[in-house]
Amino acid sequence: MNSVFTAEKDILGMREAGRLASEVLDHVTPHVKAGVTTGELDRICHEYMRDVQKTIPAPLNYQPPGYPPFPASICTSVNDVICHGIPGDKVLKSGDVVNLDITVITPDGYYGDTSRMFMVGEVSVMAKRLTQVTFECMWLGIAQVKPGASLGDIGHVIQTHAEKSGYSVVREYCGHGIGKVFHQDPQILHYGKPGTGEKLVAGMTFTIEPMINAGRRDIRTMPDQWTVKTKDRSLSTQWEHTLLVTQTGVEVLTWSEGSNPAPDCVKDLSFRPSLASA
Repeated sequence: MNSVFTAEKDILGMREAGRLASEVLDHVTPHVKAGVTTGELDRICHEYMRDVQKTIPAPLNYQPPGYPPFPASICTSVNDVICHGIPGDKVLKSGDVVNLDITVITPDGYYGDTSRMFMVGEVSVMAKRLTQVTFECMWLGIAQVKPGASLGDIGHVIQTHAEKSGYSVVREYCGHGIGKVFHQDPQILHYGKPGTGEKLVAGMTFTIEPMINAGRRDIRTMPDQWTVKTKDRSLSTQWEHTLLVTQTGVEVLTWSEGSNPAPDCVKDLSFRPSLASA
């Protein structure tokens, strides 16, 4: 079942969920520095969601079929971890890159899902470039979103930008529909052919979250059954936003004052509601 909202109360509910998810990242940003453990970042986010926002961290005890319950409130994916890194005793050091993935559930039951990359101290030129290209991949995908566009249009532009930069696209994980359910149709592949796949309609809500590797796209899953790493131990980076297909284009729901500005490659894209519609 796809997530397609037409009622104004649902649109407002998804806007609130998206904003709150992004604000968790705003809150934790000053704490992402050398010497902090990923477990401490998880604690900071959990307490902010629980005590300040009154939201629920969706990952905590999340258990899809065949998986053990996820044991933390956020995902912390460092360096060669592609996704679903479990917070713990790992200490961040200068030169690391880390993705923090946040999903909140509002008191009204709406989900907001977003992630950002953080660079710890002085990182390599390669890590900076991979992080930037992945950011551009996400935004180029977002720029394709409008009624009548195809899912393949999103995947194609992401794959093209990543591969022309010398990188590879992870195939096993993708974006997803989201609303009052964490993961649902449609699946948003980050590779594909233009004009193929499901057509977008106004009211659809889903994520775009490309995972781009510096080396090959092959993955390996750790014994904890959650942590996914690059098979060749190359760096991997990811960015994520939750989106709404509007009547005329796209709205980025997971936007807040601390969000990274859109890159120059989409500088003319309108992705925020007007004051009249907000």
